[in-house]
Amino acid sequence: MRARIFAFSLLLASFLPGAAPLARAQDAAYQAKSASYDGIGKVWMGREIAQVMGHEGADWLERPARVGEEKTDLLMTELRRRLRPEATVADIGAGTGYFTFRLAPLVPRGRVLAVDIQPEMLRMIQYRGRKLGLANVEPILGTIADPKLPADSTDFVLLVDAYHEFSHPREMMAGIVRGLKKGGQVWLVEYRGEDPEVPIKPLHKMTEAQARREMEAAGLAWRETRGFLPQQHFMVFEKP
Repeated sequence: MRARIFAFSLLLASFLPGAAPLARAQDAAYQAKSASYDGIGKVWMGREIAQVMGHEGADWLERPARVGEEKTDLLMTELRRRLRPEATVADIGAGTGYFTFRLAPLVPRGRVLAVDIQPEMLRMIQYRGRKLGLANVEPILGTIADPKLPADSTDFVLLVDAYHEFSHPREMMAGIVRGLKKGGQVWLVEYRGEDPEVPIKPLHKMTEAQARREMEAAGLAWRETRGFLPQQHFMVFEKP
């Protein structure tokens, strides 16, 4: 479950002093229920938001078996086909930079905005970027409810196995839509909720129908869903 460190910090931040009034105002849009085995008891559009992992998630993001399990090489081939050399792409919930540093060479005249709410992770990304000599990676410190993307700045947003764990999906998507240029796209990658054979906890998967409802509620138009990955949907949504 990619970007769990990012989502874990989102959850923790909602309990910090000074964050409670904001969190309560935002939470008014959501419903509450008894928490499921792998949920937090907070419901958005009929979907209980999934629990998140702690800092041990860093090993999960960088595990050697990931390429074989998720075929991340196929995903990068697809993104290479869609990206333009001058594009600005945001990696939301960048974590350790697994995708950030795979995206950067694909946009040599563009930028990769690496968004996370943990300064420690952003410092890691800065260090790795300098070590690799990548001048087009820009870390952005987000909040629990706003990715802090500059308005109308971004051509593409990549969300890989992260959205279902956002503690404030409505607010996060509003920030993402603000940051997208007109015609900009969100590439949403989530484990297939329709497939009981995908060995992931139920709340850490999403059906295409649910994802479309939530993205369309944020003002995005569905463009296509592709099934080239072994366990995940690749869904494309566009800002009109």
